[in-house]
Amino acid sequence: MTSIVIDGVNIGVNYPPYIVAELSANHNGSIENAFKLIEVAKKSGASAVKLQTYSADTITLNSDSDDFLIEGGLWKGKKLYDLYKEAEMPWEWHEALFKYAKEIGITIFSSPFDNTAIDLLEDLNAPAYKIASFEAVDLPLIRYAASTGKPLIISTGMADLKEIQGAIDAATDGGCKELAILHCVSGYPAPAKDYNLRTIADMHKRFSFVTGLSDHTIDNTTAITSVALGASIVEKHITLDRKGGGVDDSFSLEPKELKKLCKGCLTAWEALGKVDYSVKPSEAQNIKFRRSLYFVKDMKTGETITNESVKSVRPGYGINPNDIDKIIGKMVNKNINKYTAVSNEDIAF
Repeated sequence: MTSIVIDGVNIGVNYPPYIVAELSANHNGSIENAFKLIEVAKKSGASAVKLQTYSADTITLNSDSDDFLIEGGLWKGKKLYDLYKEAEMPWEWHEALFKYAKEIGITIFSSPFDNTAIDLLEDLNAPAYKIASFEAVDLPLIRYAASTGKPLIISTGMADLKEIQGAIDAATDGGCKELAILHCVSGYPAPAKDYNLRTIADMHKRFSFVTGLSDHTIDNTTAITSVALGASIVEKHITLDRKGGGVDDSFSLEPKELKKLCKGCLTAWEALGKVDYSVKPSEAQNIKFRRSLYFVKDMKTGETITNESVKSVRPGYGINPNDIDKIIGKMVNKNINKYTAVSNEDIAF
């Protein structure tokens, strides 16, 4: 599968990188923040903005047992239920956010975390679905999302080869005709050294689907580099303020950084181009500054050309320096002033 189409946009290695701005929990409880983030994504040049559709009650249990306490990392000490309660995107916001995105002209879709979330998003005519890394092992969820007939994007953080293949099989068995898989490291934030970006090219070769990157590093280097290795989709969390105090703010891109990401990924893709050994338009005017042969002394008709008569110099209006052996020992057929470019028409062959 060399390409997929989301909301009328072609996605694949032959098309500009598809940049997904992940809104995630960075609304911080304010629908106005969510509106602003959608606007930021549009103004920054992102291809799409993505939500996460779940509630604390659909993603976990309200339990105080040790199983439901986070032991380390960014959210150490929090109870899962409390974390997701703080982070959830209220379902009643979705319609307004989808409407606003459509009004300003940016694609919007979401990551559903259970079947009821898919039902809600279907009512809003979501153009695609993203399966989060933590849900890549929830094969019934993948099959249900696939049954909608919409394109699917599956993140593969924490998944081994067998699990990735299982997710792919669930998607295709469920009816998915357009599938993309994203290399991902599910650390928040994740160090660049953990990304092993060469995996992207291997994933593309191994699975033959559109491939991309879900990036949780704190700058743009990893994401932009991924494009050079075949990433057709790049997903990054965005925030209005990295110091905003929200659960995902600290590892998300601020507006200026998102703009740089979009520009940098496009530049990387354009620089890849194709195999091409021809003279490029930007360098054509400089050909004249390559070396060529020039006379460095006055020559009279019939005089023999010697190594002291000519020299390889810039610019390139004379004959090629490689032809010097062809003219040494030959005679000039007219008077020539020094510093004149050597021309075949001036030599008696």
